[in-house]
Amino acid sequence: QVQLVESGGGLVQPGGSLRLSCAASGFKFSAYPMTWYRQVPSGGREWVVSISVAGRPINYADSVKGRFTVSIDNAKKTVYLQMERLQPEDTAVYYCRAEYGPGYWGQGTQVTVSS
Repeated sequence: QVQLVESGGGLVQPGGSLRLSCAASGFKFSAYPMTWYRQVPSGGREWVVSISVAGRPINYADSVKGRFTVSIDNAKKTVYLQMERLQPEDTAVYYCRAEYGPGYWGQGTQVTVSS
């Protein structure tokens, strides 16, 4: 079955960095776009970035443009989100989603940006 497992979250000070990973299995990883979303404490889920099957970012949300970088390793079936210059407003649970079939979500990984 399809599984997405996010990791790499944690507590970081403002201005710090984190790299999130999303390991996928159960489908042909290289054939489908992948997307990162985040759910902020107020409850809303925001789209962050999507990456195409060719490994090109489709676009970034304005709030993360220039600070976040998405990449993909098809051999490892993993999509990454490198986050730089983190700010308190980046605090959220980060989810990856496989744009395969009905769409599949991982369990999420918590990122907290606080001093």
